Amino acid sequence: MSRRTPRPLVALFTAGYLAPYLLPTVVGRLGDSLHLPPAQAGLIGSALLMSSAAAGFTFAGRVDRMGPRTLARAGLLLAALGYSAAAATSFVPLVVIGAMAGGFGSGTATTVAATGIAGQRDPHRASTLGLLSVSALAGALYLTMPHLGTGHALPFAAIALTALATWPATSGLESGTAQLATPAGQPRPAGPLPFRRSGLVLAAAMLCWSMAQNSLWGVSSRIGTDQAGLTEITVGAVFAVALGTALVGVLGAGALGSRLGRAAPIGAGTALIACCIVVSARADDLTSFATGEIAWNTLYPVVLSYLIGLAASLDPRGRWAVLVGSAASLGTACGPLTGSVLSQTAGYPAMGTTLAVALLVLALPLTAVALHTGGSPLLRPGTVRRRGGAPAALVAGVTGAPAGAVPQMGAPEQPVVEITVSTPQPAPTQEEFSTAGPRGGSAGLGQSSNANASTSAR
Repeated sequence: MSRRTPRPLVALFTAGYLAPYLLPTVVGRLGDSLHLPPAQAGLIGSALLMSSAAAGFTFAGRVDRMGPRTLARAGLLLAALGYSAAAATSFVPLVVIGAMAGGFGSGTATTVAATGIAGQRDPHRASTLGLLSVSALAGALYLTMPHLGTGHALPFAAIALTALATWPATSGLESGTAQLATPAGQPRPAGPLPFRRSGLVLAAAMLCWSMAQNSLWGVSSRIGTDQAGLTEITVGAVFAVALGTALVGVLGAGALGSRLGRAAPIGAGTALIACCIVVSARADDLTSFATGEIAWNTLYPVVLSYLIGLAASLDPRGRWAVLVGSAASLGTACGPLTGSVLSQTAGYPAMGTTLAVALLVLALPLTAVALHTGGSPLLRPGTVRRRGGAPAALVAGVTGAPAGAVPQMGAPEQPVVEITVSTPQPAPTQEEFSTAGPRGGSAGLGQSSNANASTSAR
């Protein structure tokens, strides 16, 4: 992607991620309006997100060949049609089909966004902007939808309208099948996936990490209404405030950037999220419910932004970003069903404890991958083009390195010009010139040339 396309990427990111952000109200309203038990309503939400993950696995590494603009528009159109169909009917099989079609469209849009974000100069900043946008939109919807009516049509219609509103932004994407370029203007390097072991560990851990997060998120609405005794309007207000504080967390993550690296925010943040999940799952009044949800939603996008940036740093073509994101979507898809089953069999507090223990275990491999691959963005292919460029890049990345002491990364190589140094010879006097004659003059010039050669050789 070129430097002129962060806005289209942010718009696509928002359209693709909105469905998971609205998952609690989607699952809750499906159960109420279609008279489904929590497990079946959660299964529909899981089917939606499973379809989204399938789109990521299908198009990973194919965005360059198919064309970002074409693929993004196809995904947005499918999302708009699918979610509109799910909103327009109460026949359960058609709702499931529409939700799955819309989920595949959302996943396609997310795939294009993830591929483009991986090619940006600062993937963490681009993902932070996307999370900021989707958090703001989801928070506004949580505030307004309870006042507009009940039923599952409203959240589905909101996602469909967001997909349609994103369509004009796709004009800023590359058209055709031209290969995407890195921010330095060089074509993205082809070849096998780099960091295979780290990428596979990250993908597996992200699947479980997302499943744990969304196991609680999928039943948070029911915890508020059934266990804490709150109304839907109050629960929606808590979610809106929580997503508002999530904006503060995302802004803080963007301001902090890579000053602390990725390992500390990912490891410590995951451990703190585990504590918040325990508090939220045990909530029995407004204070405890709001405390757990607000603290959790403040930390969740911060850690997620670093995980997205970590996946993007593994491969400038964005393949690991898409594969890890699809694995996360797969975990998100399993979340509502897992949360519903755990809450029905063991209760909400036991479910929260189980999820917290799982997150504490997952913090270890996630931190290990961040430590192992934390410096890879400095040495992306095409970034340094001087002889001995890798040491120069490492020195340039050290805090306090003097400005100008090393060449700028990505600067064109300067041509080498050989300069011959010669010592000036005194001009011959008139007497020397007259006595040497023509042969002596030639001999004198030849001697000067030999002297120059000797001086140059030294």
